Amino acid sequence: MTEQQNQPPKLEKTASGDINTTSLANLLEWFLNFDQRVAIVRNPQVEELFQWKQADDAANGVEIYPFENAEARFAIGVFQAIAEYDSKAKLQTWITEVLQALGESKQTNEDIAASYKLNQSDSHVAQAEAIPSKIERRLYLSSCWLESLCTAEVRFLGWVFQELYSKPFEPRI
Repeated sequence: MTEQQNQPPKLEKTASGDINTTSLANLLEWFLNFDQRVAIVRNPQVEELFQWKQADDAANGVEIYPFENAEARFAIGVFQAIAEYDSKAKLQTWITEVLQALGESKQTNEDIAASYKLNQSDSHVAQAEAIPSKIERRLYLSSCWLESLCTAEVRFLGWVFQELYSKPFEPRI
């Protein structure tokens, strides 16, 4: 790995002080290629969860945006978050909320997996068939999807926070 590949590219700002979208896209691509916590959105099991979630939402009357794949959903989500939470306090609050969602979804996954002795290294969608309750199955699979998405989002947005505000992200208490 070259030195350039070893370090994420820097975020650049426009003359007006906004984030240069090309530099943000380059940073995101670097994380997708070289950071396993962000690259999780490219994992086939996570893609399967995303496709399940899209189909489940549509079947249950939840309005969905037809993203092409989990990676596209993640990328658009982080770009929107950075645009919407455009101050240090707002971004810090958002990342804290995503971190809390990550903790809750991870705990839910672990509890349900332990209850039904699921092998979490296999396909979550296939493993969920062992859960007799449709509601609990949906909760498990939704939590698996959220855990993956939030893991990637916290990692990437935490880095962006550090780049923008020259200090590591710390959750709001």
